[in-house]
This record gives sequence, structure tokens and C-alpha cells, in this order.
Amino acid sequence: MSIEKLKIESHKELEQMIPNEFGQIDKGLTVICTNVPIKDKTSLDILCYDSEGQLVIVQLSVSEDDFMLLSGLQSLDYVDKFKGFLQATYNKHAIDATAKPRLILIAPKFSDTLLRAVESMKGLPIDLYEWEYLKLGDHKGLRLQPIFTWKPVEKQMEEKPPERRREPKTTRKKEPEPEPVTEKEEETTPTPEPEPEPINFPTLTEEPKEERPREEPPKRKLKLF
Repeated sequence: MSIEKLKIESHKELEQMIPNEFGQIDKGLTVICTNVPIKDKTSLDILCYDSEGQLVIVQLSVSEDDFMLLSGLQSLDYVDKFKGFLQATYNKHAIDATAKPRLILIAPKFSDTLLRAVESMKGLPIDLYEWEYLKLGDHKGLRLQPIFTWKPVEKQMEEKPPERRREPKTTRKKEPEPEPVTEKEEETTPTPEPEPEPINFPTLTEEPKEERPREEPPKRKLKLF
């Protein structure tokens, strides 16, 4: 039995089908209202809240449409400004007006331009889901596939990156330390010694000086009586 892909051409039809498939996104989602006008050409498709009371905007499209991101951001800004008013108006619902609303875009396909734009908006809580309308025998149903899921900063901090595998340290042979050089072994540049003065030796041609004979003292005569 083969699976047949069906088309949904009516935006209203998709709007009625999606709430029945919220379990594929978040089981705690509760619908507050639908088709809320925001501006002349912009309307909020589905406004709901999750199990923690956080407001959630769901924008739908039956075809690939980059404009749905702009309408979704306008709806997100509108709900963020008036979340206190919405809490007071829908007081039967457990809405947390202190929490920042989040946005979910659901379409059959997203362009690369829209995907890059959402990835660059790291501070905005935006989720992307692609839908398929499938038929198997007598059964029909929507299949929602997450394409991009936003994570709060707290969860990103909790998810530690995988530890890098440490490579075993290679033991290097310890090189012998150089022996300390003593004062005697220190190479010093020898200071040049003064050259000795030349000694004049007598040459053979020089005549030796005549030595004077020593004068003997005069002999004293002995006197006899």
C-alpha cells in the first residue's frame, strides 16, 4: 500500500486541521483564539499558550512564502506589547504575562533565504515546521517535521559540547642538563700581555772595557826600636 501526498489549497482548511496535530509540536499547547487582525495585510493565524503559560503565535502557509516570516514577526511584536492586556482579557486561561512569547511557522517548505534569516535571529524564539498531508488507504493526516527548533540560552549552556578526545602524551627523552660552567672554565678573552722591552746584548765587535787595576793601600813600614 503506497502513501499518497495530498495538497491543501485553502488557508482556512489548514487553520482548522493544525490544532488537532499540536501533539506533534507541543502536547501542552492550548488554543486561545484564531485569525486575529494585526495590521491591514497582517493577521495572527492561531494564538495559544503552552503548559508553562507562555504565549505562542502560530503562523500558517499552504505554500512556500517568505512573507510569512515578516507577518510572524509583526504578530510576535504585537503579542509581546499587549500580553498584559491579553492576560486580563482571557483570564480563564493560565497565561504568564512575564514570559516572552514565541513564534512557530508551519509551511510545506521553507526557502534557503528564510532559513538563513531565522538562523541569524538567535535572540528570537522561532520554530520552523514543514507539513505534509498524507493519505494511506482510507486514512488521512498531517505530518509535521521540525526544521529549526529554537533553544533558550539556559538550555544551550546546559548542553555541554562533546569533550575532545585527548591524545596520549608522548614521553620525550629528557635531555641532560648542561653542567654549570665554573669560573676557571669560563672562556675569557686573554688580555694581551705587554711586550718585553728588547735587551741590548753586547755584540762581538764591541771591545771590552779596560778594567783599572785596584790601587793597593801603601804598605806601612815597621819601626824597630
